[in-house]
Amino acid sequence: MTLTVKKNKLDILKENIKKIKLEIEEEYQIDELGLFGSYVRGEETENSDIDLLVTFKPEARFGLAKYGKLQNLFSDRLGKKVDLVMKKGLKPHIGKQILSEVIYL
Repeated sequence: MTLTVKKNKLDILKENIKKIKLEIEEEYQIDELGLFGSYVRGEETENSDIDLLVTFKPEARFGLAKYGKLQNLFSDRLGKKVDLVMKKGLKPHIGKQILSEVIYL
């Protein structure tokens, strides 16, 4: 029963992220967006944040303020703290783990 509930939570989260992505991907020039971390592994708790991996289109002009705005937008819309991680900034060791579990949306 618990696995089914967690699966449903994951499916709902993925659908919500997809909806947000569709609304904003052009404005923010998002190329890829993926979910990883505790929600993907089914290990989330009430205090877990939502981990998103993002790649921007090559022509994207993106400063720190706009990056923060995007992270806050996801947090506000999903009702949880979001940790937005840029794929090109991944460190090799942790990047390998993230890339092995990421679900692209």
